[in-house]
Amino acid sequence: MTETDRRPAPRGRVTLADVADLAGVSVGTASKALSGSGRMRPETRQRVLDAARRLDFQPNEAARSLLAGRTWTVGLVTTDGIGRFSTPVLLGAEDALGAGKISVLLCDTRGDAIRERHYVETLLARRVDGIIVTGRRTDPRDPLPGLRGVPTVYALTPSTDPADMSVASDDEGGARLAVEYLIDSGRRRIAHVTGPAHHAAARHRARLTQELLDRASLEPSGGRMHFGDWSEAWGRRAAASVLRTAPDTDAFFCGNDQIARGVTDTLREAGRRVPDDIAVVGYDNWDTMALASRPPLTTVDMNLPDIGRIAALRLLDAIDGHPGSGVETVPCRLVVRESA
Repeated sequence: MTETDRRPAPRGRVTLADVADLAGVSVGTASKALSGSGRMRPETRQRVLDAARRLDFQPNEAARSLLAGRTWTVGLVTTDGIGRFSTPVLLGAEDALGAGKISVLLCDTRGDAIRERHYVETLLARRVDGIIVTGRRTDPRDPLPGLRGVPTVYALTPSTDPADMSVASDDEGGARLAVEYLIDSGRRRIAHVTGPAHHAAARHRARLTQELLDRASLEPSGGRMHFGDWSEAWGRRAAASVLRTAPDTDAFFCGNDQIARGVTDTLREAGRRVPDDIAVVGYDNWDTMALASRPPLTTVDMNLPDIGRIAALRLLDAIDGHPGSGVETVPCRLVVRESA
């Protein structure tokens, strides 16, 4: 019988200090022995393991963190105060992280650089294991400053640094789904109405729309891409303008669902039947807009929860010492409803 076998077990909740005391070692040595790290004599490691087994040691969160060198928390930094895009990303990330009992700390910077720096410092002070960065736009952003080596993954909003790991939506693939669907449905006079030209999403979708129309030997209805803003009001104005200059238009591909809903309003008021006379396809699959539109919108879904889930998995890889780099794109899907 060893000394460890002879000593009585403590009453109440067993702590790492109890294990160390029973094994006759320091708390630090006990931690290294239980986590399998550090250099020590095999008999010392075995003595700690025997003590933990005898005491039925179940580490609490603090002890778990000490053993693994982790806090089991991840920060999620977003610029999307409304939550239209970041909430689905967050839910997808939580699904992936929750399986490992990792908590997520949400920090809304509201697009303010000073607030962002404050939140980064706060997360670092909390010793988070990693950070996911997201936002409401797909435009690349500068990396978070002052990370001090903390693993970080950018979701939906990619980093401008190719050494960073980013997970983004396949915008061009989403545009291809919409335009090819309209062409395959027999539409030949397709107008593209989208958001501001300085937004990456608007530029990318417009460029691919033009390329696909060129490939099919078609001209965009109205003779150009129609850039404006991401609003129903712009959709109504743009649709009225297109109908004046190109009354034979038979389809609209819109840069988001808000624009598409505005377009359908104008078409209805003009006596044009959707989709019989003119088909309408939106982008985002935002239920609030897509399902409330008359008729409900056919639209491109960006699979935001998948972006969050994959970003979380890439972050876990980085935390485990296997960081990635570059931009990984997540395919979109076309949700067909009554508008096209």
